Amino acid sequence: MPEETVDQYRAQRMAKRDALAKMGVNPYAVRTPARQNIAPLKAEFEQLEAASEKVEGKQDGPKIGGRAVAGRVLANRKMGKAVFLDLFDESGKIQVYLNAKSLGEQAMAVYEQIDLGDFIWVQGDVQRTRTGEVTLFAAELKFLTKSLAVPPLPRVYKDEQGVEHSADAFTDTELRYRKRYLDLMVHSDVRRRFEQRSLVLAAIREYLGRKGYLEVETPMLHPIPGGARARPFITHHNALHMNMYLRIAPELYLKRLLVGGFERVFEINRNFRNEGIDPTHNPEFTMMELYEAYGDYHSMMEITEGLIRHAAKTIRPDGNLLFKWGEVEIDLGKPFARRRYSDLLREYAQVDLHDMAGMKARARELGLEVHDDHYKLADQVLEATALKHFIQPTFLIDYPTAICPLTKAREDDPQLCERFELFINGVEFANAFSELNEPTEQLKRFREQVELGEKTKDVEAPKEVDYDYVEALEAGMPPAGGLGIGIDRLCMLLTGSPSIREVLLFPLQRPESGPASGASR
Repeated sequence: MPEETVDQYRAQRMAKRDALAKMGVNPYAVRTPARQNIAPLKAEFEQLEAASEKVEGKQDGPKIGGRAVAGRVLANRKMGKAVFLDLFDESGKIQVYLNAKSLGEQAMAVYEQIDLGDFIWVQGDVQRTRTGEVTLFAAELKFLTKSLAVPPLPRVYKDEQGVEHSADAFTDTELRYRKRYLDLMVHSDVRRRFEQRSLVLAAIREYLGRKGYLEVETPMLHPIPGGARARPFITHHNALHMNMYLRIAPELYLKRLLVGGFERVFEINRNFRNEGIDPTHNPEFTMMELYEAYGDYHSMMEITEGLIRHAAKTIRPDGNLLFKWGEVEIDLGKPFARRRYSDLLREYAQVDLHDMAGMKARARELGLEVHDDHYKLADQVLEATALKHFIQPTFLIDYPTAICPLTKAREDDPQLCERFELFINGVEFANAFSELNEPTEQLKRFREQVELGEKTKDVEAPKEVDYDYVEALEAGMPPAGGLGIGIDRLCMLLTGSPSIREVLLFPLQRPESGPASGASR
């Protein structure tokens, strides 16, 4: 819509707002009278209607008296002296009938100031019209909120199962993310997606709670970034005169809790990594991490599979665990496969894990940047050759110890460690270890990691050793398994979303240039 037209509509709406105030009507009401959601009200009416049809000799249609709803007006149809509005709340839509005889002249004068996008409250009887529409015949009306912007208007349609959906021409992807409030307003499928995300989070908490895990909260501001390889966001604490870092992972704090005596803990919260944005990455994202005393990476595989399947059943209570994601169909009902890291390098890259010269040669063939960090290079070669083949859920196990500083080495082969990552459709979903709890070895690996990062100028490598964590290990941490699952990616799979930004309410974007709305003019 041209800017001049937007300004004209806004001026008209502001004039109506002022007219309401002159009438003694608050255009931004402080209180809303009692109401009920639209969908349950319509369901109640339809049940009454079905029961009435069974009564012999019943001539008039059923009626529910004195019901009230509130919502946003997204359609306004005048037919002589009568008016029909479409009123939407989060549960659905209902038609509202207004006329002066039922409402009175003062309420109809209020109606004249209503624009599409405004919020109102109405009370009256619910009946079905002669055209078959369930309708609330308003006897009372209260104005709740004046909208100064023209909303994109939804088109309501029913799918093959008779379920109502709404859609409109508001389909520009970047605009949808930037103005998510409008996206949610007009797209019922988008609202449904975020309702499903909430169900997934509730299912995870319920599953872990039943298994005796305690939900905890650990710091978001860290004096030393740790627990993962990532470039952190840096901030400054003025009172303490020190730089601090938005956390890249909660791992080291959660394992301190095992030292303190908690045996099963988990946290669902934000991590922050100063990295690029693509369909599976956002700098701010949600992780679930858990740690279990006396566990190992085998028990973590069991809980990963069980937790994901439980979340999937919450989304699909009918038991159908086949999920369409892009061009593929993922079966979460079958046992997850397990493949060894070194076997996959031989199978897909035709190179041995420990062959330094062969690894560099293969990297050059693949067009990768060749460097001297051998096992990091091996990981890049594996990513370029093997991961795309894992469509169905697959645990990739037994990583090189050299790239896993927080993981216990295998007793039968110390060059490999007890770590897995879960891949689905070539995307990493989970990462887990048998946790290293030997303080001397942990200190050695921390120092080697810092030294290698300095040597290779790796911006993601830690810049200092977390001596406080090593000191905690010296107090004794039981053998343990630890697991991290990316909540956003799990929600992408379970809702069939192609991009992480579809499952984040407000994904990161560059600020708009210039005024964002008429409010600044």
